[in-house]
Amino acid sequence: MLKKTVDTPTGPMTLTEKDGAIVRAEWESGGTDDTPLLREAAAQLVAYFDDPAQGFDLPLKVEASEFQQRVCDAMLAIPLGETRTYGELSKDLGVPAQAIGQGCGGNPIPVIIPCHRVLGANGLGGFSGLGGVETKVWLLKHERAGGLLI
Repeated sequence: MLKKTVDTPTGPMTLTEKDGAIVRAEWESGGTDDTPLLREAAAQLVAYFDDPAQGFDLPLKVEASEFQQRVCDAMLAIPLGETRTYGELSKDLGVPAQAIGQGCGGNPIPVIIPCHRVLGANGLGGFSGLGGVETKVWLLKHERAGGLLI
């Protein structure tokens, strides 16, 4: 697999390409590959951190169970600046809210697939990325969804 690391305000993030799609985004260093897709993904990630309205338009492939793919599709459907609760997604997908939490935690492409936009009914819930909940809060404020945290 091919990897490229991008410095972001939330820490270094390594993008992984496989078979013409982005399959992972992880808070780590070490990716030095250079392909047209990795260059574009890196440019879009930098643009997102400059202005989240830029959004992402990348080929993604969630290499996981069908359930994980469904959770990731549901997270991708949450518009910029908005959030959903684990409970709302659980009703949409017909599964327990705890399963949604596990699906959010298992998101292989965070930030690009916005698991940070999923909140608990009474608060933030967790975040498995580098920096934990603090990073989740940073991302929501960056997307101007921070008012939903109060």
